This record gives sequence, structure tokens and C-alpha cells, in this order.
Amino acid sequence: MSKQHIIVDPITRIEGHLRVEAVIDENNIITDAYASSTMFRGIETILKGRDPRDAGLLAMRICGVCTGTHYQRSIEAVEDAFDITIPKNARLVRNLIQGALYIHDHVVHFYHLHGLDWVDLVDALKGDPKKAQEESFKWCKTPYGVSESDLIQVKERLTKFVKQGRLGIFSNAYWGSKAYKLTPEQNLIATAHYLQALDLQRDAAKLMAIFGGKMPHPQSLVVGGVTCVQDIQNPARIAQFKTLLKKFTHFIKTAYLPDLAMAGVKYVDEALDGTGAGLKNFMTYGDFRLDDTGFYNSKLLFPAGVVLNGDLSTLHPFDQSKVAEDVTHSWYTGDKPLHPYDGETNPNYTGLEKKADGFAYIKPDEKYSWIKSPIYDDNRVEVGPLARMVVGVAAGDERITKYVTNFLALLGDKLGLGKPAPTAALFSTVGRTAARAIETELMADVMIEWVDELAANVASGDLSTWTEFDFDKVSKDAKGHGLAEAPRGGLGHWVKIKDGKIENYQAVVPSTWNAAPRDHKNRMGAYEAALIGTKVADVNQPIEILKTVHSFDPCIACAVHIVDTKGKELSKFKVNTSCSI
Repeated sequence: MSKQHIIVDPITRIEGHLRVEAVIDENNIITDAYASSTMFRGIETILKGRDPRDAGLLAMRICGVCTGTHYQRSIEAVEDAFDITIPKNARLVRNLIQGALYIHDHVVHFYHLHGLDWVDLVDALKGDPKKAQEESFKWCKTPYGVSESDLIQVKERLTKFVKQGRLGIFSNAYWGSKAYKLTPEQNLIATAHYLQALDLQRDAAKLMAIFGGKMPHPQSLVVGGVTCVQDIQNPARIAQFKTLLKKFTHFIKTAYLPDLAMAGVKYVDEALDGTGAGLKNFMTYGDFRLDDTGFYNSKLLFPAGVVLNGDLSTLHPFDQSKVAEDVTHSWYTGDKPLHPYDGETNPNYTGLEKKADGFAYIKPDEKYSWIKSPIYDDNRVEVGPLARMVVGVAAGDERITKYVTNFLALLGDKLGLGKPAPTAALFSTVGRTAARAIETELMADVMIEWVDELAANVASGDLSTWTEFDFDKVSKDAKGHGLAEAPRGGLGHWVKIKDGKIENYQAVVPSTWNAAPRDHKNRMGAYEAALIGTKVADVNQPIEILKTVHSFDPCIACAVHIVDTKGKELSKFKVNTSCSI
């Protein structure tokens, strides 16, 4: 049997650096795959010996995108250790900041990081603006920003890029690939929304800054509550938040969702045959507290739980004590899976294998990634929007089930099925992308309820934003965890505190769960499993690999280590744990 080896390095349009190696057979079917992060994270080491009240400000530097999520998880880990319940206003403000991150992140992901896997931008030049406008009404009664004159301007702008021989942000893609399925007019509609989303995403950033203080590194969260006291007491600030939210929600409902439905119909075969399904094991920590009963007791917008083997009839309860990390195929020392409270981060880089053709390949039987391999109750699992929708449906959550059902009904209608598209279609690369859009609409709608709840609570005279605690008393010997959901999936921070200082700290991030290498039982991570069975139309343009990996919204910036494209080590850095900032 003839086999070829494909290396995609780096995977572009993601945060950080990721390498994928795939083996394909004589029919261009992927039979084996390996995901390798070539970057190292050392924040846990830096945090040792620090004041736990400062951990959030340092931990947010783990990422350049989900900064606020790491910030909040870290603070919540300390609050859990100190047994602190924050006031209602603080809970609602945190929900609004995190919710704004969700809708911002998901829209940017679909159009600017993932959309060009579905949309052939160069083919859009063939699109007729008048026909494209007519096409847009097939997907939405009031389509966003795609009048004939709008589309003529987009086409002229795009033509200038191409004639100058430089596509700028659109360069280095597989334009013309046989894997693209949208018509020229559909490509023109999506391209117009790509450009409009670039402008509109600033409104979502403003939403986070109103209560967060600044972006991308908010400053208003502290152990015990929030500090944006003047902002929540100012009706003009709350009204500004609501106005921007409504404006962004309009784009979500009249551009993002219709475009997703349009793509879903064109690529429906890939959804129905399960291309990119992967593990079919899903886990969520749960997130967005809806009442004030305290950590891990309150009702949640996204329920916690585990679904195994795609079986929606059984929801397994989540138990944080069953989380462990394995380093058998990761560049760290260690000989057994460890719970994060006892986790270790001791680098042991063993390098890549050198080949005669000048390229370095990974050593699949040895260590091949800086990412550890998380395991839940002896299962490899996927996290992210699809996991949240799947667990929500399995939990019987009425709100999540309604949004999922509405989208499947829309897709079924556009396909002319006479009934909703099957739920099983979600178990695919297309379904993973659709789940993110479904979640975006849900989040935008529920944020209106939260901002109204905040305004009403403040108007009632409740101005509390912080819960007092005796640091010397609660920090002698404590441990806690901050477990919730980043836009990309379950994010957990675990902290052990001794005599007022951090004794041990571990973060298990969404891309750790999804991008992990094989574990001690040689079981694949989520990216690797999702690629198996995928047919590559052209081995010189393996867009199918990008499409499936991008559907997870990879974010590898949780680590920093640099090698060149030949595997050559460029430099070494030593972290001085005694330094102060």
C-alpha cells in the first residue's frame, strides 16, 4: 500500500504555532495524524511563590486572546480556595465581560480565521453583484450590508488587491482548490461580510472594555469581586453597553447565521457523512452562573457534564477529581498521569527526527509536542462550543435545545428535507462550526437579559461589588480550582496555597484538551482523531486538514518555544523564578 506523508507547518490563521503531520493512503484518505505544538508555556513556574491575589494578572498572560478568561479563572481558583462568594453585581459584570468575549471571538473565528476554508475569495471576483444580492435573500429576509452597490464596491476593492499581485491578509491560501463548493455569488456575499466584520468586531471589544477597564488585558476583576464601581452605577455606561450589544447582535442574526446556513447547505454531504467527527466524547466544566448560591452550586447557562460515544441519551456528571494530565508523548519529564493539584511542569525537549530531504519529522513513538495530554476518567474528550451544545441537549436544557433545534430546522428547510436536519450532523467539522454560530446567537440574546438584570439590581439600591475576607486567615493552607468555559472550551486553573504564597499552580486550557498528542495508552487527541478518514482532494492543497483543525479554533499561544522550519533550535531561555515584577 502506497502512503504519503503531509506536513502542514505552521497551521495558519490561528493564535500560536501548531504543526500537523498526516499519513494518507493511495486513495488520499488520512490514515494517521499527529498534532504537535512547537511552543512552551512556563507561567505555572513563574507563579510559584507569588501572592495568590496577584495570580490573575499574571495568568492572563498565558494567552493573547482569552486573556480575560484566564484572568477570571485564576481569580476564581483563589476565591474557591478562600471559600468566597461574590456579590450579584460582580457575577453579572463577569458574565457580561465573558459573554462579550464569546460573541467577539466566535465572529472573528468564523470570518477571519476559519471562513476562508469554506469561501474561495478569488472566485468571488467572478460573482455578479446583482445576482449575489438576489442570492442573499434566499438566506435572510433582511440580509446585512449586501445591496448591489455594496457588493460592487467589495468586488472593486478585491480586484485592486489581485491586480496588484498581493492579496495581503488573504494570501497563502489554497485558492482554486476543488474542495471549495460555494458559487461565485455566495463567495462574494461571504467576502463582503468578512470585510464588514473586521470593522464591527471593534464594538465587541468595546463591550469588554466598558466593565473590564481595557482590552485585551482587563483590570477590573479582583479576588472577592470587581472594581468597576462607577461604571455599574452610571446608567449611561449600561445604556452604552446595551446599544453596542444590539448593534453587534444585528450582524450576528442577519449575516453570521445566514452565511453559516448557506455554507451548511453547500457542504451538507460532509456533515451527513461525519467528516471530522473525531472522538465523539464531549466534556464541559459548565459556565455562566445564573444565581448567587456560590461556586459549583448555582444554576448554569451551560451545564457541566460528559457525553461519551455521541450518546445523547446519557449525561455523565462532571467531577474535577477525575481530571489528569499525561506526558508520555509530551516534552516533559514524568511517568504517570497526575491530577492538576499535583501536576508538574518540567521541560524535557527531545527534538525532532532529521530526514534526508532536509525536513524534520516528529518521532511518533516518542515525545512530539509541548502540549500535555489531558484525560478525564480514563477518556480522551473534546471541549468547545460543540461540546457545550451536545452536553446541553443531553442535559435537557430547554434554552440550548431550542437554539440547536431552531438551527437544525432552518438547515432542514433550506435543504428541502421537510423536517429538521438530523442531530447527528453536528458530529462533523461542519457541525462543529455550526455549533459555534448557534452558541453566538444564544449568548447575544441572553446578554440582553443580564444587562437588564444588572441595571435593575443597581436601581434597587444594591451597590455591592466586593466580598470582604481575612487574607491572613484563609491563605494559610488552601487549595481551589477555577473551572469554566473559554470560547474555545473548558478552561481550568488549579492552585495550592501555603502560608500566603502559591505552592503549586497548573492550568489545563481548551487547546490542551483538543490539540494534545497521544497519551500513555496511545490514544489520539481530538485534532488527531478528527482527521482520520478524511479524504484529501489534492495533496498539494490539503485544505481539508486546515478546515477540520480550524473548526476547533486552535489557540496555541498558551506556550512559547521557537524552532525554525527545519527543526533547528534557535535559542534557549532560562526562567528565573525568583524575579519580581
